[in-house]
Amino acid sequence: MSFFISEALAEGASTGGQAFDPGQLILMVGFVAIFYFILIRPQSKRAKEHKKMVSELAKGDEVITSGGIYGKLVTVDDEHIELSIADNTTIRLQRSAIGSVLPKGTIKNL
Repeated sequence: MSFFISEALAEGASTGGQAFDPGQLILMVGFVAIFYFILIRPQSKRAKEHKKMVSELAKGDEVITSGGIYGKLVTVDDEHIELSIADNTTIRLQRSAIGSVLPKGTIKNL
């Protein structure tokens, strides 16, 4: 029966615990570094860019909201904006609802 199963040898049974393995520490540090560079860093970079874009909004900018509504900014306050989406139709939104700023003249070409 010992042909397929090797016999277990009791190495370090007298200590009752495991020895320090630097390979496991390196593996854990590697996982944390990969997690940081793949998930955390890009997300914080996108958040910083969005915050900068929202802070630079000005009257007359053409934007797309995060809900997909195209419009032109009519008024810009500290926390809110008014967006003209059609003739005589404006909506009031929070500044953070802006998804992206379009180049001038984009809405007329649509």
